[in-house]
Amino acid sequence: MNKSPDAQRMEKIVSLCKRRGFIFQSSEIYGGLSGCWDYGPLGVELKRNLKNYWWRVMVHERDDIVGMDGAILTHPEVLKASGHVEGFSDPMVDCRTCKARLRADQVIEKKGIQQCPNCSGRDLTQPRPFNLMFQTQMGAAADESSIAYLRPETAQSIFVQFKNILEVSRKKLPFGIAQIGKAFRNEINPRNFTFRSREFEQMELEYFCRPEEGMELLEYWKEERLKFYENIGISRDRLHVKTVPDEERAFYSRGTYDIEYDFPFGRQELEGVAYRTDYDLSQHQKASGKSLEYFDEETKQRFVPHVVEPSAGVDRTVLALICGAYSEDEAPDEKGKMETRIVLRFHPRMAPIKCAVFPLLKNKEPLVAKAKEIVDLLRPHMHVFYDESGAIGRRYRRQDEIGTPFGVTVDFETLGEKDAALRDTVTLRERDSMKQERVPVKDLPGILVSRIS
Repeated sequence: MNKSPDAQRMEKIVSLCKRRGFIFQSSEIYGGLSGCWDYGPLGVELKRNLKNYWWRVMVHERDDIVGMDGAILTHPEVLKASGHVEGFSDPMVDCRTCKARLRADQVIEKKGIQQCPNCSGRDLTQPRPFNLMFQTQMGAAADESSIAYLRPETAQSIFVQFKNILEVSRKKLPFGIAQIGKAFRNEINPRNFTFRSREFEQMELEYFCRPEEGMELLEYWKEERLKFYENIGISRDRLHVKTVPDEERAFYSRGTYDIEYDFPFGRQELEGVAYRTDYDLSQHQKASGKSLEYFDEETKQRFVPHVVEPSAGVDRTVLALICGAYSEDEAPDEKGKMETRIVLRFHPRMAPIKCAVFPLLKNKEPLVAKAKEIVDLLRPHMHVFYDESGAIGRRYRRQDEIGTPFGVTVDFETLGEKDAALRDTVTLRERDSMKQERVPVKDLPGILVSRIS
């Protein structure tokens, strides 16, 4: 059976990610660890660029948000109060025919009979709860008193540290606490490459406010988050806002939006923006016996703040960036023959490598020396790659394939051998248009920084 164009596209993207060092299967030489992924040299740069830009936009460019970094190991009482210990589970069904393990809501029904969606088998077990949290032991004694959990989300550490951060930051409502960190969920069926994993990273904001501000701030943060995705190069045409209906929302939420993206494998959630009311702080105040109230100096009232939560997946957004950037076009090779060119059209601020520097010939020492001098000039400002191997056209293609937006070629004009007026100028090539321009070496840092930021 022929695969759909989207399935073929996804296969090409997964292959490119491994071939070029973006993402590898974790523990691959031992057969792989299902639902876990390792980021290679280019993947970790892309991921870091995303997180750094999120932090810049959410924390450094605002005066109403501060950051924190909570522990991964979580006290069981925290997760009991939040409802995770009792309620964080999915009803699971096993198919005895094909041995698939399914969430109960994945089972299909035909003519009143439940069937496995994979093999159409009807021999299914009864649904039973499956806890999605990873449990571990702390200390020497392996008993109930030593139980801890790997956190299933980053939000709870923000809530339990709310009062401490409020006191040291001296912020007034509304204000937010931001965090980027790992979370762990024992997904039964990890799938769609890195989209659904057992170990993943979140970029999460808890924005605390007065009760009457909640719905207005929900709308505000929905729009702010859409702007963010556009500013990192994700096309607005591929983004969709789903208003989560009442029956699908968490019981404590008064409003939730899902920001979804058109992946090759279908439309899926990138981020949730939820108005969680005062549920979380109230739960922890009740369970701990410690006050988590806010004192409003203007009204002289004490109350538990409400919260709006924009929560984004780092790994999902990285995957969306790669899927959106992947393209193929036609470009001439060294002999002028047209060939297929694979390009990752990352926004320059997200690209793992910002600029590649090439001496025209590797056996011409003055060219090599000048190229390395330019690398040293640019390195304080951006991530630079030096490449002297192969024909210059092939070097361009390698950089296009990993998404490098700019290439600098040091040639004989740079040395002033053909025209003294061109001494200390280089050819600056732009990835998407492949246009080239002549620019002075001394102006390179300023030109590139302006085009990247």
